[in-house]
Amino acid sequence: MQPTPDFDPGKLAKSLLRRSRQGALATLKVGSGDPYCSLVNLASHPDGSPILLISGLAVHTRNILADNRVSLMLDERAAGDPLEGARIMLSGRAEQAEADKDLLQRRYLNAHPSAEAFVSFKDFSFFRIRATGTHLVAGFGRIVDLEPGQFLTDLGGAEDLLAAEEGAVEHMNADHRDAMGLYATRLLGAAEGDWRCTGCDPEGLDMQDGQTALRLDFPERVTNGTALRKMLVRLAGEARTRVDQGASL
Repeated sequence: MQPTPDFDPGKLAKSLLRRSRQGALATLKVGSGDPYCSLVNLASHPDGSPILLISGLAVHTRNILADNRVSLMLDERAAGDPLEGARIMLSGRAEQAEADKDLLQRRYLNAHPSAEAFVSFKDFSFFRIRATGTHLVAGFGRIVDLEPGQFLTDLGGAEDLLAAEEGAVEHMNADHRDAMGLYATRLLGAAEGDWRCTGCDPEGLDMQDGQTALRLDFPERVTNGTALRKMLVRLAGEARTRVDQGASL
């Protein structure tokens, strides 16, 4: 059965990658090669790749260091029957952070602030999963295999934006929490909460309240700090317009 015309599998897979904070990590057990599955916390790289912070004492870490082929299951955590929600099984290789460790640490701590307590422990390391593909299941007739180019964000030409991201996130959280709340409630239909920014990239903004994460997609791609500021002002204006329209009904 072919997917319906309104189904955008790449967009849904991207959203799951950005919004997921936990997943089931499958590795190959040292020696036997048997499948080994464990629950892990995760965040996302600007291109959407999963970021892990794992201990060298953990079985899954020892497995990765011996054979870095992994798969990661992420789901929507939908209410009711979990099998009715969308999920992806991402396959790839888990690579230990080297040159980009600072970036991975910043984005991971934005998603998991409590990890600050042990992020500096010598036995903990950051890993990034370099995806080779993903299998998306989103309901009857909506089962699709995707290549990395279909669910990861192209960062080409966005060096200025990536350089500005840290400052932009800090600025939004320090001075524009009202706008974050409007994005969440008026543009994304979420409940009111203590929404804060956890990251941005050429295609959108990531927000979080506790362990609930949202993804605000941009209507157009942005590649520098000036374009990002204009986009966020534009979206805040759209959100306020919806507030005014609601008040007049």
